[in-house]
Amino acid sequence: MPEPSAAPDLSIIIPMNAQVDIDNALTLLGDLAAYRGPAVVETIIVANNFDEASPPVRLAELEAAGARLVRIPHVEVRPGEVISFAARIPGAREARTSGTAHFDADVRVPNAAPLIAWYADRMQAGFDLAYTGVGHFDLPSATSVRASIAIHHASRWVKRVVLRVPTARGSNYAIRREMLLDAYERGMLADDLNVGPVVKKLGGRIAYNGDRALRVLTSGRMYRGGWSKLVRYYVYRLRYNLRVLPVSQRAASRTGRIHKESRYDYDGPSTPGESS
Repeated sequence: MPEPSAAPDLSIIIPMNAQVDIDNALTLLGDLAAYRGPAVVETIIVANNFDEASPPVRLAELEAAGARLVRIPHVEVRPGEVISFAARIPGAREARTSGTAHFDADVRVPNAAPLIAWYADRMQAGFDLAYTGVGHFDLPSATSVRASIAIHHASRWVKRVVLRVPTARGSNYAIRREMLLDAYERGMLADDLNVGPVVKKLGGRIAYNGDRALRVLTSGRMYRGGWSKLVRYYVYRLRYNLRVLPVSQRAASRTGRIHKESRYDYDGPSTPGESS
């Protein structure tokens, strides 16, 4: 997907941990290159977490694959803010259009053409937030992991359908650039988990499409087997949701996160689903 010369209709923004995710990002760019529709699309990768004095030589491969690179050795974060979310903000500021779609560097998009077309259409139709379903790949075969995935999907369904909480996930959503940046500057966003509730609170138009053909697959690399880990993780996630989901202009103060050097924000238990 070469960088467009015309003004784009959709800006795809991908935060990337430059220490570990260059290969993943190249694979994702290959997926996204399947789009050949009428919408003009630009792809922006925010390369984060590297030594400014000796940046990875392989960053040039991403540009050769058609991405526009925003290089930020250490992304600026507020206390408590999720680094992978904060890294989306410089990309949004660089976007050349109002409609921004957000993926993580380690996701796979099996059907990029219809997904990108749907996101471009929803943004052009005036929606403020759009999102589709999320699956997984490379999951361990342990029974406890399968149970974790079942609980994960069930909890998302309850939040979205019963509680009417938009469950836009960090690995897969599109949002109006102006709303994203305004809510961020007002302190309302510190995690992708905040995005749906904040857009709803601000009166934004929201679209969801559950078609399995539009799913994005997130990496299962963080999943570990074990029933005790599963229980501890979901206790942690329930408490985290209860703290972070309520809309506030002090969102970062609610996360309870402590950042670590040279990590991409897998604080708390070493478990998956931080943006779910």
